[in-house]
Amino acid sequence: MPGKMRAVIKAEAAPGAEIAMVDIPKVAPGEVLVKVKATSICGTDVHIYEWDPWARRRIKPPMVFGHEFAGEVAEVGKGVTTLEPGDHISAETHIVCGVCYQCRTGQAHICESVSIVGVDRPGSFAEYVSIPEQNAWLNPPDMPPEVASIQEPFGNAVHSALSTDLAGKTVLVTGCGPIGLMAIGIAKAAGASAVYGTEVVPYRLELASRTGVDLVLNPKETDVPREIMTATDGSGVDVLLEMSGSPSAMHEGFAVLRRGGYAALLGIPSEPVELDLTNEVIFKGATVYGVSGRQIWRSWYQTKALLSSGAVDVDPIITHRLPLEDFEKGLELMSRGQCGKVVLRP
Repeated sequence: MPGKMRAVIKAEAAPGAEIAMVDIPKVAPGEVLVKVKATSICGTDVHIYEWDPWARRRIKPPMVFGHEFAGEVAEVGKGVTTLEPGDHISAETHIVCGVCYQCRTGQAHICESVSIVGVDRPGSFAEYVSIPEQNAWLNPPDMPPEVASIQEPFGNAVHSALSTDLAGKTVLVTGCGPIGLMAIGIAKAAGASAVYGTEVVPYRLELASRTGVDLVLNPKETDVPREIMTATDGSGVDVLLEMSGSPSAMHEGFAVLRRGGYAALLGIPSEPVELDLTNEVIFKGATVYGVSGRQIWRSWYQTKALLSSGAVDVDPIITHRLPLEDFEKGLELMSRGQCGKVVLRP
């Protein structure tokens, strides 16, 4: 499909981004062109916008960024057999090689040669985006585009929360940003006996209070370990879901993790974190699991089941719906934590 489209681009190696007219992506064999209906903002996009050290190492401007999206197939490339124009899709935006050790042993989510939409190739903050056929996830036509667009981050929460059995367990979610909020709902749906949360931003504390969380605490105002130990009769929590990337939150989480407990770490610290491995992990006999993205495609099937059954309601987490031109407002809301999930509509 020749022509131009509006897109948000990281135009140069500096903070900020801009709307520009760029070429509509060409569709290679085995790929599909998707007309974007909704694209949500991720923490990764904030890193790119603010041009932090990670972004400076990884992004090569000019680049269209954004990677969480839903849309309609507009064109199919040569050899595509499972999709056709008009199909409603979302996308697993980690494009994997399929031949490395990890891919061949059921761990494609940590493929050693992964390429990411909106990071390593043009992304979804645009009217159109192209992806490989095998990365498309078919949605029911009646699924709202905003909901369809956040299935990828929801999958991160699914991967984290369901990496262990939560039925009858006490769970602490540290960091109630969008994925933390999703994890609270997933833990409740999975049968956790109690779910606790911590968050320092008042806006997100209030959002968390609407998720069915049993107790949500602000570490700036409360002695979190004391409150959690009291709530668990001195035993500590069975499961820690660390979503914040904050060193202090990690230490608080491990402090209240019971002996023999399980910790899933998804939050990404901006700098190396020093842990007291002797007392926080080894002597506790704790199991620690690092979470990277989604399990392809297991997390997607679990996401489908949780959303289609109504077991988890994500509508309250989507707090802002903005036109593509207001991308800066959305990124700034995310940066300040004054939102849940922000969805842009090209």
